[in-house]
Amino acid sequence: MSEIEAWTVGRLLQWTADFLKEKDSTSPRLDAEVLLATARNCERIELYTAFDEEPPEAIRTKFRELVRRRAEGEPVAYLVGHREFFSLDFVVTPDVLIPRPETELLVVALLDAAKELRVRKSSLSIADVGTGSGVVAVCAAKNVPKCNVTAIDVSSKALHVARNNIDTHGVGDRVELIESDLFAQLDDRRFDLIATNPPYVSEPEMQELRPEVASYEPHLALCGGATGTEIIQRLVPAAAERLVPDGYLLFEVSPMIEPQTHQIIRAHGDFEEPQTLKDLAGLARVVVAKRRAG
Repeated sequence: MSEIEAWTVGRLLQWTADFLKEKDSTSPRLDAEVLLATARNCERIELYTAFDEEPPEAIRTKFRELVRRRAEGEPVAYLVGHREFFSLDFVVTPDVLIPRPETELLVVALLDAAKELRVRKSSLSIADVGTGSGVVAVCAAKNVPKCNVTAIDVSSKALHVARNNIDTHGVGDRVELIESDLFAQLDDRRFDLIATNPPYVSEPEMQELRPEVASYEPHLALCGGATGTEIIQRLVPAAAERLVPDGYLLFEVSPMIEPQTHQIIRAHGDFEEPQTLKDLAGLARVVVAKRRAG
């Protein structure tokens, strides 16, 4: 009579990775590891020294539930409640977009622009429009010396998540949260830098998104209208009024709308020729526009 094979950590990971691969996960092994580490309440790296351990039934039950939800399409970040971004850990909920590596390029562009501006100014005023979970605002506050950040979002639920992250990372004295549609609810303050990851997915493209994105992440933060540029068309003139001379507007875009974004900026006339930064995949990802000096 053969012995029943034990459900060790190693076996659980292998079975789950194979199962999630069949369910069309793009990173089945990573998903399995993150979910099991969550169920065990340990760091993912600790799994590698525990392959032969057999988790107790309570942990296996919790793990099975997480795997079930993942197989149905629920994103891992929502299941575990956090996501790493720019080497920091952020709380995320279904009220905000899941931070993605591509958006780190927006932070890099912001830090580069801030470095240039600090040659002329001792302190900087920064706006993060559509702050969501607050990742860009927090990264700016932690990495730009002597700056004040205004984090803006139309969603009160998103601002609640952002507040959590701002407090966790100890930058509450430098970041102010404001509920507003773009700059509508702000006073007359002006900014040296305006950064944004606006909704830029067009309505036709929304139909082509992976189900885990289209079904679980907030539509308000994804869809930019019929062409994907509707928010950007409003943002560019509004930002021009709020930027100081030589200030920077930086925003994430999709490669599909990058040419139209340049046209919108050129048509407005208050900005120098826009530049595009490409991500690690070589795709157009961040547009940088400098406001004219005069």
